Amino acid sequence: MVGQQPENVISPLLANIFMHVCFDKWMDKYHPEKPFERYADDVVVHCKTEKQAIFVLKQIGVRLRKCKLTLHPEKTQIVNLRGRSEKKYPKGYDFLGFTIRPHWCKVNGRLMLMPSMFMSRKSKSSVLEKFKELNLHKRRKPIEVIAKELRPIIQGIMNYYCKFSSNHTREIWNQLNARLLKWVKWEKGLYKMASLRWLQKKYKESPLLFPHWKLVNP
Repeated sequence: MVGQQPENVISPLLANIFMHVCFDKWMDKYHPEKPFERYADDVVVHCKTEKQAIFVLKQIGVRLRKCKLTLHPEKTQIVNLRGRSEKKYPKGYDFLGFTIRPHWCKVNGRLMLMPSMFMSRKSKSSVLEKFKELNLHKRRKPIEVIAKELRPIIQGIMNYYCKFSSNHTREIWNQLNARLLKWVKWEKGLYKMASLRWLQKKYKESPLLFPHWKLVNP
């Protein structure tokens, strides 16, 4: 559930302080049993039942109106990650670059449908676009130099998106390996299979040359 900031322009720091008083403290006082996450004006509130979610959403709307704010008409919604409901709701939502949706997980030897975090499609597109803009295949530098330049970027992505799981990021690492393979073809003047063998040999010699090779090797 997302509230819009007042029309007048204020600094992010003041806006955050305002939301802390307007929303966080209010939730602590009137709904202490309901966990929530808030980043700036993006908020996720966890409820146990459909009835509870509907009630809390109405209460939040009233509270924000008293604070001269409104709920975002498109982004505000009830999401059903698990359990039954009379009405059909979305099964997932995006928050801070992740998609949270139900996923079958093994818990104490049993398969259970649990809320899980995945890199959002929007985040993947943004990262892949970043890789594209790097124009790796046009760089006439040793691969060790390229690795040094890319390491902070790759490690930053891994630190954020792979903290709990990395399987959902395989697509972006495969794409990056494909761009490295293209660099080999241009730099070494080799055909595809010879380029792949060259890159795989480099991986065997220096498996930690690129941080993502720990997750997806070429």
